[in-house]
Amino acid sequence: MSTESDLTHVLRSLHPSRGNPGLIGADPKLCAQALLMDGIAVSATTDGGLSELLWSTAGASAWLEDLQFTMGQGPALEVAATCKPVLVADLARLPMDRWPALLPEVTALGVGAVFCFPLAIGSACLGTMTLQRAAPGPLPDATSTDVWLVANALIAVLLDSDPQQEALATAADSSDFYRAAVHQASGMISVQAEVSLAQALLRLRAHAYRCGRPLLEVAEDVVARRLAFHNDENGPDNPAGEGTEGP
Repeated sequence: MSTESDLTHVLRSLHPSRGNPGLIGADPKLCAQALLMDGIAVSATTDGGLSELLWSTAGASAWLEDLQFTMGQGPALEVAATCKPVLVADLARLPMDRWPALLPEVTALGVGAVFCFPLAIGSACLGTMTLQRAAPGPLPDATSTDVWLVANALIAVLLDSDPQQEALATAADSSDFYRAAVHQASGMISVQAEVSLAQALLRLRAHAYRCGRPLLEVAEDVVARRLAFHNDENGPDNPAGEGTEGP
């Protein structure tokens, strides 16, 4: 099958078929191949500075989304904030102070180039589409055109009037979403520590980073009340049952 026919198939199948519980129906691996990439990930932007992974290839792309979400830095966060593409043809040449915590981790994943695009309506960024490739090098003009075709098609899917739109709008409260525990944990920490949701997420990320644990795993501990964050003037994170009381 040719690259052009791969892309046509992807564009026609982005809307999920009847009975498909996902928000996006196409095969992400086929989409990455059609765009001459090693992987792809699509995340929706939700309230409070959070994001929700909707669709991705396995391996490096999924890990890259999780690393950005945990560390609070990376191309997808910049795109969500500015609504402009971030194209990095060679991560090895990027100044370390751009994403100091993220870059060593991404290099360890074997990612050489990252191209992140906004899924936007005007100045409103609904989400991001991140493409990654092991080999460094710029994005060819022809591929860039195809990427924007896919991005615009994804925007149409996310804005569809079908039940997908309602599911997307309630991402922060739905236990069916990949990062539901992070949304729930941020709310609990906000109450425990008497801080905003944005500050609660920062505390959660900082604890996960210091402990070298996935953000989702730490969030699950908070939701299960195995870990609690309190408004301590010294600023430590206090595990539940270790000198503090749960909420």
